[in-house]
Amino acid sequence: MDTQAIVGLLKIIIMLFLFMIVGFIARKTGIINDTASKNLSKLVLAIGQPMMIVAALMGTECSWENLGQGGIIVAIGFGLHIFMAAYAFVACIKFKDLDERKITEFALVFTNCGFIGLPIYEALFKNVGDFGRFWGAFYIISFNVFLWTWGIAILARKRKDIKLTAKKILLNYGTVPSAVGILIYILLINVPGLYGSFAYDCVYGFCNSLGNLCTPISVLITGALLATRTPKQIFGSPKVYYLCLQKLIIMPLLICLIMKLLGFGPHYIIFAVAATAMPTAASASMLSELYDICPGYGSQAVGTSSLLSMASLPLVMLIAQAIVAL
Repeated sequence: MDTQAIVGLLKIIIMLFLFMIVGFIARKTGIINDTASKNLSKLVLAIGQPMMIVAALMGTECSWENLGQGGIIVAIGFGLHIFMAAYAFVACIKFKDLDERKITEFALVFTNCGFIGLPIYEALFKNVGDFGRFWGAFYIISFNVFLWTWGIAILARKRKDIKLTAKKILLNYGTVPSAVGILIYILLINVPGLYGSFAYDCVYGFCNSLGNLCTPISVLITGALLATRTPKQIFGSPKVYYLCLQKLIIMPLLICLIMKLLGFGPHYIIFAVAATAMPTAASASMLSELYDICPGYGSQAVGTSSLLSMASLPLVMLIAQAIVAL
């Protein structure tokens, strides 16, 4: 990761910050209300995210070697989520309120690795190869597997009405498009001339255009979410600061050190740090509202971590670069 990559990262961060401001203003002026926010969330979840995943998988030159790289990223993703799950469990033991503990633990494990993550991966690796979004799409596979297994298990503690089912694990808005994208990718490998053809350009352009809705809309919603909280709620909660310190700084840098000691290559380390240093996934606020588990705290975790990540992410990436260079 060179200076130009850092500049690219800062450009993305500034753009996301401006999107957040627009969302904040839109909520304050009534352009975005509760109904609009929920409908936009559904639009991103049901249409934007699946198309974003498929487009990310289609957007890299097709080869078995690249597909093998994707498999490595899935394996790394599983390893990272297992580590974050163990870390979060220990970090939240001292919480006395069960619901707050569940939301904090969930928020520590699951990051916004898709909507915000994909454009940032692309910026970080733009000058060394066109694989940032491609790796990100495979990382999302591990994210969704853990979200619909361990994530639901966290929220289901002492709740009989929340059940972990095989259907939720296998059929969701992350695993299905991932499977479709991989099947299309294998088809492109096995059919010479299909990659870059007229049909390919049409399908890829369609998926990519819809997928591009995710980042601006999801960050607009985050800004609107912040507008529903008071300044004291956003900036005055020790619990949220504890969450953000662990999530945005300590945990990704610890992962960086561990991977460095284990001998991982620099690109893998930088990618892993970026993926784990993202703010809390929007799923935390949506699921906390759906299951009535401290919905205000869930929204605060997403909004505040998103806001603070604008400053913490460039800093963490610079420190990670220095560690990698040792």
